[in-house]
Amino acid sequence: MSDRSPAAVELKTARLLLRRPTTADVDAIFAVHRDPETCTHNPSDALARLEEAEALYRRWDDQWQQYGYGYWVVRHHGSARQLGFCGIKPMELHGASVLNLFYRFATSAWGQGFGGEAASAVAAWASRHVPDLPLIARVRPANVASQRVAVRAGLSRARHLDTEGYDGFDWIYIARHATAPRRGAVTHQDSEIQTKLPGRRAAANEFR
Repeated sequence: MSDRSPAAVELKTARLLLRRPTTADVDAIFAVHRDPETCTHNPSDALARLEEAEALYRRWDDQWQQYGYGYWVVRHHGSARQLGFCGIKPMELHGASVLNLFYRFATSAWGQGFGGEAASAVAAWASRHVPDLPLIARVRPANVASQRVAVRAGLSRARHLDTEGYDGFDWIYIARHATAPRRGAVTHQDSEIQTKLPGRRAAANEFR
């Protein structure tokens, strides 16, 4: 999929505007990921230096250029303040290619339903534009708030797909319309997508 301009993949909900990140969002990426509360369940996601946020932004931007989709910056309509981030990333789960649903918001935005609203918009976009890849979410068993967001976005628990992640055991949620990947089942299309993925194993903490 070719690169797209930010405006071409802008998503809107009743309250929120989702846009492709730019270099102007690096400070917000750093602020959200340096807060220990936002990374409580995924501590290896925490950032300690601005240079790490710059590198993370470049990885996000590389994905946009390669696939034409990725992580969006979430804002209120008419506001420049970043509330958080939500999006999708291709990864491998039990040998099959999937899209992982990511959402992480500043603590000041918690408890207002922004995560579920943004995740629902992203899930709907993925079902229309990347229908061949099952949409999943990797959630820590203790992260009840993240589980609620996944359910609101239209995903359901898939216990048979649960697996170990970088920061512990992951519960897997999958979009209700998706066909669950079978363990070890890799189609020709899966193989083509996997060749585009980073060489190391995809970490759960990198996507949520």
